[in-house]
Amino acid sequence: MSTLPMYTPTDIQRILQAMRDELTFVGVKELKTVDDVEAAFQPPQGTALLVVNSVCGCAAGNARPGVALALQNKIIPDALYTVFAGQDPQATARARSLMPDQPPSSPSVFLFKDGLLVYTMHRHMIEGRDARRVAFDLIGAFNAHCAHHGPSVPPEIFAQSPSVHVCGSQIPTTA
Repeated sequence: MSTLPMYTPTDIQRILQAMRDELTFVGVKELKTVDDVEAAFQPPQGTALLVVNSVCGCAAGNARPGVALALQNKIIPDALYTVFAGQDPQATARARSLMPDQPPSSPSVFLFKDGLLVYTMHRHMIEGRDARRVAFDLIGAFNAHCAHHGPSVPPEIFAQSPSVHVCGSQIPTTA
């Protein structure tokens, strides 16, 4: 008989924080409240990346490292943001309201230019793909729509990133 591991609330918070850290380590700003989202996107100007983070191991485990790797490109968005679906529900709902024609999807990645949605990567576009393929597609969108010079963090800092092993998330699964 197989049993699932038992996690304490402290274990869960540590795991969730590690998922957040994979993005913040490479310069992505967390938007945890409705006010954070509104401040980030008003007025809409320049390019902004919005990552809807998630605990989904299969897709998010490649989305976060894929985003981190893409942000090592020589061209990146002007602003880098993330909301965490299931953890910061009001901020996530407000962020999703910026793109009313898009179905909820997490993880997912959106690129805005002057307030207009110009690129979308939904969960089904991440599932079954490794982080390098995710990064490749994001880099294509960055090169097409952005002008800000990258990378988001210097390569020597990126080398210390929790996402540097681009074969999937490095989130610890046991205490």
